[in-house]
Amino acid sequence: MVNFWMSAVAALALLGAAASADDFRPVFDPFVQPLIDDGLVVGLVVGVSKAGEHQTIGYGETSKQSGISPDADTVFEIGSVSKVFTGSLLADMVQSGAVRLEDPVQTYLPDSVRMPAAKDRPITLEHLATHTSGLPRLPDNFAPADPANPYADYSTDNLYAFLNAHKPVRPPGKSEYSNLGMGLLGHVLALSQGKSYEQLLEERIARPLGMGDTTIVLRDDQRLRLAPGHDGSLKPVKNWDIPTLAGAGGIRSTAADLLRFLDANMSEDDRPITRSLPLAHAKRHDMENGLAIGLGWHIARDGVTRWHNGMTGGYASWIAFVPEKRIGVVVLANTATMKITERGELITRAVCGDVVEPPRRRPTVPVDATILQRYVGTYYILPWFSLTVTLEQQQLMVQASGQERFPVFAESESKFFYKVVDADLTFVQDEHGKVAHLVLHQNGRDLKAFRLK
Repeated sequence: MVNFWMSAVAALALLGAAASADDFRPVFDPFVQPLIDDGLVVGLVVGVSKAGEHQTIGYGETSKQSGISPDADTVFEIGSVSKVFTGSLLADMVQSGAVRLEDPVQTYLPDSVRMPAAKDRPITLEHLATHTSGLPRLPDNFAPADPANPYADYSTDNLYAFLNAHKPVRPPGKSEYSNLGMGLLGHVLALSQGKSYEQLLEERIARPLGMGDTTIVLRDDQRLRLAPGHDGSLKPVKNWDIPTLAGAGGIRSTAADLLRFLDANMSEDDRPITRSLPLAHAKRHDMENGLAIGLGWHIARDGVTRWHNGMTGGYASWIAFVPEKRIGVVVLANTATMKITERGELITRAVCGDVVEPPRRRPTVPVDATILQRYVGTYYILPWFSLTVTLEQQQLMVQASGQERFPVFAESESKFFYKVVDADLTFVQDEHGKVAHLVLHQNGRDLKAFRLK
């Protein structure tokens, strides 16, 4: 569950021979330690599985000034990595004959609920699992009472009211990432079995694979091992509760459990769950830029690597596996930043033997407070999307509509950059020397934002 202006880093092709050393710390350190040193992450854990052998290394702290480093058994929210589990549940239920990919979602809803349809083309379970349903990213009746825990009060009644009222603008088939769609998939799969999503997860995946710390509601001992979440400014935040759309992002887990899950996805043993998982890996739909998608899993340009990332209000996550090399990688952080996706991809490539340079650490320059004060204001990119610039203790801060405030750092007197995401800002003066607009540089695009007078 990632803020919409923070686009995921696409996984690149994985080439070269796998690393041969058993100790991966020298591989991890150049990518991970700068995140701690630069104050971008409070703590994180990196795990690798190579031919079934695991190594997990913790960096930073479970919470600021705790002095405790996270480890393989530290519990994190995994956000949208939950979608991989929902796709795997679908694959397992298809293999057991409980459901079919082509089944209309309507089949599994109460009679009082009407699934939206366009041009008489029903939305199927496969459409939900591949983000091709045509449903929006979030329902239009999503109105959190507590923005710090936004999904907590979205009920089944809210979901059904949305479905009954929604009028799709196009039939299913086009790729469009939807938290709603994957959350609905988890809901109807559980409904079809007369269970909760958590019960289905425990029964079909967690218990068979020995993943005792992969759950939604934490036991007391797990709560003691939960790393508190932090926003991009390293401030503590609430945990997210996702009761209705749990299949989109409600799971908590550990690096040890996720490595077991990746091992199962690369296994060739005869357990029912491991026999079913390859169905989730199979390419179901081509996407832009050479990427593709299976049942929940993203497929890299190499056609081999399967991956997913995730983020909630206080956590970020990455998992990937390369079956041909029998390598799996997990990165879990107790800080919400897209840097985990960036570093997760690079670590995956490096562990597989690619020569990968760590991201360049950009130098900063001092800028006088009187100049910084000129930039304070609100800048509109779209009527519903603006950037608000403030100055707090000599630090320029920027807040996008509906999102957190993040610091930006000066590369020159007029050009600034984020550390939490790959984006730059350039402040532009008019002929009178007044700041008239700024330009947001992100994902190869330059978006002009005009200053509100």
